[in-house]
Amino acid sequence: MQIDEIDRKILAILQDDATVPVAAIAERVGLSATPCWRRIQKLEEAGVIQARVAVLDPEKLRVGVTVFVSVKTNQHDLGWLEKFAAAVRDFPEVVEFYRMSGDVDYLLRIVVPDIAAYDAVYKRLIARIALADVSSAFAMEQIKYTTALPLTYAP
Repeated sequence: MQIDEIDRKILAILQDDATVPVAAIAERVGLSATPCWRRIQKLEEAGVIQARVAVLDPEKLRVGVTVFVSVKTNQHDLGWLEKFAAAVRDFPEVVEFYRMSGDVDYLLRIVVPDIAAYDAVYKRLIARIALADVSSAFAMEQIKYTTALPLTYAP
């Protein structure tokens, strides 16, 4: 899908605040409401807009501790990966999960209230799947966080 400058403006507005009414978005991008709504629908149908969500405050929900967990494994077969991925999906504390290149095989971002809660998550995880080498790093301070993607690279 080709994304033009108006689409980029619409996406920028929605990334900043998905609750902005279509009429307000239309006015800000120089369209009337109906063509603006059609563009938003087209972006949704193409999968460019995957979801409209609320970004919650982790401190207020008592999950203000972020742990980055690096996993190295000797298992590199599809069956083990599927079992590991299925186990990780069952943990609401795991908010991001990546298969990596380089020295680390997998990287998880986990949010919990404290170190004891992380330890409980860790114990539940290793009870489900054998891991060869796990390293945890606790974030001391969040310096930048955004859910907004850069739009300058869009085709």
